[in-house]
Amino acid sequence: MMVRIIYSWNVAPENLELFIATWKRTTNRIHEEVKGAKGSFMLQNNSNPGEIKTIAKWDSLEDWKKFWQDSKPGQMQSMHDLGERVSVEVFTEVDDFTK
Repeated sequence: MMVRIIYSWNVAPENLELFIATWKRTTNRIHEEVKGAKGSFMLQNNSNPGEIKTIAKWDSLEDWKKFWQDSKPGQMQSMHDLGERVSVEVFTEVDDFTK
């Protein structure tokens, strides 16, 4: 069953551009290299640009848990260097009508 993982981040204004570029490289690398990773997208709060959400899609909760055996996998360390991960939420995908 597909899952979506929602990461909430606080990123200082001076780190925002580099954080976004780093996320692009990181998420694409994870999608290409890690079993079960289906990619992700990023949202930025219009009233608070430093508030970022990244939403990752995984084949299963088990695949995601295997990836997160450690709380900060090496692939994501550079993002943690630029922003503070505030929360991680796991949701089961019920349906998806996006194209």
